Amino acid sequence: MKLPVADLREVRRHTSGLMRSYRGPLTTVAVLHTLAALGGLAGPLILGNLVDAVVAGTTESYVIRVVSIGVAAIVAQAVLIKIAQRKAMVLGESVFAALRERFVETVTSLPLSTVEQAGTGDLVARTTNDVDRIQHAVRFGVPRLIVAVVTILLTVVASFIIAPQVAIAMFVGLPVMIVVTRWYLRRASPAYQREAAAYAALNGTITETVEGARTVDALRLARRRRGRVDDDLREAFDAERATLRLRTVLFPGIDFTFVVAPVAILVWGGYLISTGNVTLGAVTTITMYTFQLAGPVWELIFWLDEIQVAATSLARIIGVELVETDRTPSGEEPDDEHVVARDVRYAYREGQDVLHGIDLDLAVGERLAVVGPSGAGKSTLGRMLAGVHPPTGGSVTVGGVNLVDLPLEDLRGHVALVTQEHHVFVGTLAENLRLADVDADDEALRSALGSVDALTWAEALPDGLATTVGSGGHVLTPAQAQQVALARLVLLDPHTLVLDEATSLLDPRAARHLESSLDAVLTGRTVVAIAHRLHTAHDADRVAVVDGGRIAEIGPHDELVAAGGDYARLWESWQQE
Repeated sequence: MKLPVADLREVRRHTSGLMRSYRGPLTTVAVLHTLAALGGLAGPLILGNLVDAVVAGTTESYVIRVVSIGVAAIVAQAVLIKIAQRKAMVLGESVFAALRERFVETVTSLPLSTVEQAGTGDLVARTTNDVDRIQHAVRFGVPRLIVAVVTILLTVVASFIIAPQVAIAMFVGLPVMIVVTRWYLRRASPAYQREAAAYAALNGTITETVEGARTVDALRLARRRRGRVDDDLREAFDAERATLRLRTVLFPGIDFTFVVAPVAILVWGGYLISTGNVTLGAVTTITMYTFQLAGPVWELIFWLDEIQVAATSLARIIGVELVETDRTPSGEEPDDEHVVARDVRYAYREGQDVLHGIDLDLAVGERLAVVGPSGAGKSTLGRMLAGVHPPTGGSVTVGGVNLVDLPLEDLRGHVALVTQEHHVFVGTLAENLRLADVDADDEALRSALGSVDALTWAEALPDGLATTVGSGGHVLTPAQAQQVALARLVLLDPHTLVLDEATSLLDPRAARHLESSLDAVLTGRTVVAIAHRLHTAHDADRVAVVDGGRIAEIGPHDELVAAGGDYARLWESWQQE
């Protein structure tokens, strides 16, 4: 499954809405740059007047007066540019901040099923490469585009006011510019989308290879993984070469326009001077304006190229907002905390069920252990019971309400899942814990850590709860990170817990001790514990044996052992280890 990419109409709608939100600051920036551009027109105009004055004969006082006006115009332009650039940078930062906050909010609310099926590479590329490209365009591109467009328009208007018959020659290269630009724009968007997708695939391949380095070595997959990376690099290279080919047509075409326009003005202007239709000063002024246009036009073309890249990235980022939700809150409230699964089926791929009509009635306060061979569907069942994925058939309810009909905030107050996968965020240990309860005080944090046997090592950290952990901070061991995840669960305080190998990273003795410590916390709660260590099953009220996506056996430990079935064989083999 691939995350969607927004079409051009959606990108335009999104951009228009964003610009409307910042209409006031955008207008201020445009006005300031317009005034600055007007100051920039003074130099060539003054020079043209001086040329005509010298030809007609002038006085020293006139020259001094004109030069003084020119100096004043330059100073005013410099001041206006400084103010305008500052306003433009503030505008760029504000727009980018809004984009970033909206994107983070969207990403963090994506359905987990979508994230898992799409893979990490594409999402990581959108949150890094694409965001960086938009950041560059918004902070620098938007202000520079405003400057370029305003300067070009005012310069052209001033040229036609001074001598329209000469100004016509400025456009002699325009047909070439239009043809080349249109050719480029038709091909740029798909080319840059291909480039972005290629880098997303490359990021995913490299990330998976690095994260699974031990598995790669163990299974001797290094050559195969290198081949995969080489293939992705080759595609990225080809995509880069395709966009480069577009630029090798665009840039020379624009260069031709800059070369031919001043020549045409001088030739045509010379003829008009000879016929007495214009003055030498007018031709001089418009020639300088033409040279002066080179900078803004190149700025416009450069940012046109960059904006194409940014527009592609924006389409990919907006595409994340187009992901359809996997649940729609119904507004119903559960009557109690009774969790029931009826005829639950689930398929990661259509038509290939991994769960087959599972029925399960969890008594309130019951502890159920789920055991079975690897790949039997235990973790998938746990995700169904926690409401992470909507079942593709049947239902899972709490208090008579489908789990997927509850808002996520309410759902996690009823059912929570802790897996063997965990994450320590960059920040203090206290901030990591308060992800589950933002209002928890330090005493509550210590109590939660104590419940999972983590208080001793937490208080021994350099700054205690204020110690920075995560990337770049104090490195927690995998076992400590898992204890932090369990402490968050304690703070979250749901009524039903699904523990999927939640103590797998602890050694058996420590895991046993931790589970004993958790007993007081788990008392009165419904607990579904998915585990390979069968001492968890021994202590449970009931044991469910999952095999082939079905519940093969269910009942108390002693009854299942006495029955001599699958669980009895698992128990016997586990005791012999």
